[in-house]
Amino acid sequence: MAERRLAAENTANKADEEHRSTEEDSAIDTAIVVDDVQVTAIKQGTALRSQPVAATVFGRRAVAQKHIDAVKQLSQRVPNLHIPDYGSRMTSSIYVRGLGARIDQPVMGMNVDNVPILNKDCYDTELADIERIEILRGPQSMLYGRNTMGGVMNIHTLSPLAYQGTRLLAEYGSGNTWRLRASTYHRFGGDIGLALSGFCTRSDGFFENLATGRPCDSETSGGGRLRFQWRGNRGVRIDNTFAFSLLDQGGYPYAYIGPEIVRDGETVIRPGEIRYNDPSGYRRTALSNGLTVRRDAAACSISSITAYSYSDDAMTLDQDFLPLSYFTLRQARTEHTLSQEVVVRSHEEGRYRWLVGAFGFYRRSTMQAPVRFKRTGIEELILKNANVSPALRYESDAEELLLASDFRNPSFGAALYHESAFVVGRWRFAAGLRLDFEHARLRYRSRTDFDYRLGIEGAAPQPVRASIDDSDALTRSWFEPLPRFSVTYSFDEGRNLYVSVAKGYKAGGFNTQLFSDILQEKLKARMLSGVDTVDPARMSYKPEYGWSYEAGGHFSCCEGIVRGDFALFFIDCRNQQLTVFPDGSATGRMMTNAGRSRSLGGELALLIVPRNNLVFDAAYGYTDARFIRYDDGRNDYAGNRVPYAPEHTLSLGGEWSISTGVEWLGDIVLRAGARGAGRIRWNETNTLSQPFYLLADASVRLEQRRYALDLWGRNLGGEQYDVFYFKSMGREFVQRGRPRTFGITLSINID
Repeated sequence: MAERRLAAENTANKADEEHRSTEEDSAIDTAIVVDDVQVTAIKQGTALRSQPVAATVFGRRAVAQKHIDAVKQLSQRVPNLHIPDYGSRMTSSIYVRGLGARIDQPVMGMNVDNVPILNKDCYDTELADIERIEILRGPQSMLYGRNTMGGVMNIHTLSPLAYQGTRLLAEYGSGNTWRLRASTYHRFGGDIGLALSGFCTRSDGFFENLATGRPCDSETSGGGRLRFQWRGNRGVRIDNTFAFSLLDQGGYPYAYIGPEIVRDGETVIRPGEIRYNDPSGYRRTALSNGLTVRRDAAACSISSITAYSYSDDAMTLDQDFLPLSYFTLRQARTEHTLSQEVVVRSHEEGRYRWLVGAFGFYRRSTMQAPVRFKRTGIEELILKNANVSPALRYESDAEELLLASDFRNPSFGAALYHESAFVVGRWRFAAGLRLDFEHARLRYRSRTDFDYRLGIEGAAPQPVRASIDDSDALTRSWFEPLPRFSVTYSFDEGRNLYVSVAKGYKAGGFNTQLFSDILQEKLKARMLSGVDTVDPARMSYKPEYGWSYEAGGHFSCCEGIVRGDFALFFIDCRNQQLTVFPDGSATGRMMTNAGRSRSLGGELALLIVPRNNLVFDAAYGYTDARFIRYDDGRNDYAGNRVPYAPEHTLSLGGEWSISTGVEWLGDIVLRAGARGAGRIRWNETNTLSQPFYLLADASVRLEQRRYALDLWGRNLGGEQYDVFYFKSMGREFVQRGRPRTFGITLSINID
């Protein structure tokens, strides 16, 4: 039975309570002991299977075998988690249990080696040398604060105090895609560890832009990480990680799905074509440094986490996505973030256990978002909208119109939190409260100058200049108490039942992506009447919050052959944040709040190990998320499903290890599986949707202690499906899912 349990640990994405029994397959638990060096997650405490939380865990071997090289590869492998792969790496839309939004605030938090990533634009990066990934579902706001009402992703990388050696990886796949990684881990004097790693990737892409005859989703990236760890006397430990990355990415493979467009007798674009004429892409420079200092005293542990991050990115869009000269956007943003957290936690002993913490952050962001209207855009979106009266005639010879918007967006926040837990026999009662405060300010300047001619009652047109230069500042503050309660009944360490009640919270914000539309509306009003007014309520949106009620458990039976997790949940959500497209020929998008929505569903994950070389895993999630109260002034959407959140997610997999009997050759590992999601509604009216789809994948892996050679394929059935839908100027576009792909991966471990 010990062999069966070890096989389950090495292959399962649910094996979070096992400990590594050899140096190579060392433990991936929340609490790890390697050579007397204890590496414990600061907030979770003991093994996740003993906690009142729905959690999925991927260990090092599972990450390698499933080829999880970015957070988007976790999609559907976790019940009710959907991370669609579209747009660019700036697009990190996450949907979980019916919650989520396309832009601005994320619904799930992300921490790398206990250091928070506060900008979701940096979520989608290369995952290298991962020791463990934890996906906690349900509100984690009491411990992690803002923007974790759907859960949190905790990513842990290899520790140089627990692993020593050099790791190399080379991969080549479809789309002329290649990836190289190298890392080295060393331990000096028993108490000092140093790790250095680097990576680079390149891909030609998978979708052709017919206007240029070249792929539009090419990508080049690179980066590295330097990690230093020190174990001192009296339980003191220091862990510092510096990381940086560079990204240059093409975009965007958005296909037109409206009726054929014909101009001057020639077809401009047909349904299903990707055809746009102006450059599009995304580039990003990011760096971060996280310092964790911890001391284990006799009665408690004290931890300090200090983090700084910097990002400089720019998104360039042919925003009409047509081979016509309407308008383009270049959004360039620079952001600095500094955060500090202190956590004091009692040891996991005795009847009473407690945790107390304080957190603060400061973020300074500057952004320029100029929209440039070209000749077709000036004619169709400016002059055509102005020429609504036969008594007035507007003309212009301008080839370009600049709508410039500059933003300064500083924000800061602070929080205090505490949790107490009482253990009485098999029962565990816990209650916690977080007091979270945030203040945000937006200083903006919007300006444009437009030269045109105006003819009145048939008179000769006279030159006129419309000039707008608006600047102002908006401030918003939010204070949220975030309680959590739970009761757990444990049959043993890995089997229990629990119920929990928790409040989740997503911060509010400002609709910076709508300012070009606002400026366009002001220009039209200035041309028609000389007076312009704007509803200031459109410039910002409210926080989203909700109460989550959950019942679940962790189980194991048949002497460990079958084990798994289940959960039932109900979420009462207020002011749910939704990304919407303004009616008509508007060019932007905005965040709005639905009055009230609710989400209910269930989740089940299974791991079956009938033999020590044979493993099956399955994960299924069901979500019914609907609007209870949402009337946007034009339509009442009450009873409709929340868009972009899938109704079902499913993951199935099986793995068979065959020993070759030859030591230098190792084992042959055969793996096959499938992932799917759907139905996904694309709009609030629920008239457009993506049916359930299932993507098959398989791999053949030759695995030995020092190397692994992996032949793999994804979407083997060539399933055609859509991952994204949107509107621009009233026209509809989608992005297709990636086609069938193949690849080969070689990894080498040098002791």
